[in-house]
Amino acid sequence: MDHFDYRSGELHCDEVPAQALVEEYGTPLYVYSAATIRHHFSVLTDAFAAYPPLICYSVKANSNLSLLALLAELGAGFDVVSGGELQRVQEIGGSPQKVVYAGVGKTDSEIRLALAAGIFLFNVESESELHRISRLAHEAGQIAGVAIRVNPDVDAKTHRYITTGKRENKFGVDLEQARQVFEAAAQLPGVEAQGIHIHLGSQITDTTPFVAGVRRVREFLASLGEIGEAVRWLDIGGGFGVHYRGEEALPADQFAAAIVPELEGSGLGLILEPGRFIMGNAGVLLTRIVTAKGNPERRFLICDAGMNDLVRPALYDSYHRIAPVLGDSSDVDGVKTDVVGPICESGDFLGLDRALPAALSEGDLMAVFSAGAYSYTMASNYNTRPRPAEVLVDGAEHRLIRCRETIDDLLAAERAALREAPQA
Repeated sequence: MDHFDYRSGELHCDEVPAQALVEEYGTPLYVYSAATIRHHFSVLTDAFAAYPPLICYSVKANSNLSLLALLAELGAGFDVVSGGELQRVQEIGGSPQKVVYAGVGKTDSEIRLALAAGIFLFNVESESELHRISRLAHEAGQIAGVAIRVNPDVDAKTHRYITTGKRENKFGVDLEQARQVFEAAAQLPGVEAQGIHIHLGSQITDTTPFVAGVRRVREFLASLGEIGEAVRWLDIGGGFGVHYRGEEALPADQFAAAIVPELEGSGLGLILEPGRFIMGNAGVLLTRIVTAKGNPERRFLICDAGMNDLVRPALYDSYHRIAPVLGDSSDVDGVKTDVVGPICESGDFLGLDRALPAALSEGDLMAVFSAGAYSYTMASNYNTRPRPAEVLVDGAEHRLIRCRETIDDLLAAERAALREAPQA
């Protein structure tokens, strides 16, 4: 469920017409619905009410400070994968005791930052990382809580770029090696193995991988004896799918109905790391048609938003629903259209072979849906294009939560170097 709908032939976000937002903030424009964020967070907490988890929102999905602050108000913790993301959580006053730190390439400086912050758990990706955390924590006179990330070799049946739980993926420790890592953690100073972590991938639309993963982890913990008995937390990551095309995703209560019975009687606390599930359908990208053209084989609508603003279609061949801002989005006359951007790449498209109204022309507004997660956070300045503004809508209220970048912003870091360069 989301709070983007058509009223009298015009797209609204919550109570605000999309066209009014464009008139005030321009295009391209990312627009987020506070009501949708609240709804999806509550859906998740309600679904797992019988086995209440620590919900650590995955900051990489969308890291805007205002959105993080909203989630903190709802009671969320945070899953971070870099020192920068941790600093974002600190900036909004997020509780460090509800922060888990994942990522395969934590640097010493990032580990020190997390230790100083007093985070809840490091999700440890390798034995060498465990030794570094041990050394740095011991030097600081601290005990770092760690969860060993294991790779259960479970195929989540998702896109190959976003599957993370198979043996050929770079993430985690193979189950055959994980025993040695847990045994090392029990002996090393400065660390305490409090948890075990798995993350199988993103946009998972079936409960089977989660059930298989939890079962393998529980069997593994049982084989560790006393070391396994000391583990208090199971972090199953995130990955619950969302709707992009229609109704392909399962509701949260179906995931809960499959996962919770596998945990009952285990004594393990549950950690979830949702990102896309909460944020994916909470955002749209609004864009204006700059040029409409075609040939005998193709019709092109060239927009002012491109792959630098939304790279997912080019990177993952992902599908985002696209519809005009004005007019009934279901009233389509069947004209096949490629919706593309201004970037000098043939891979610069938002959607291909879409049935869109023939009347769409230069100046008209379009909405790219399901753009709340892994959209702005992956945006770039390719072709020296400033990134869009972001707006949060809450009921009838709306406010700018990120200013539109300017060319001056992009050149500022280089101008100083140019001025200081030796003169020929």
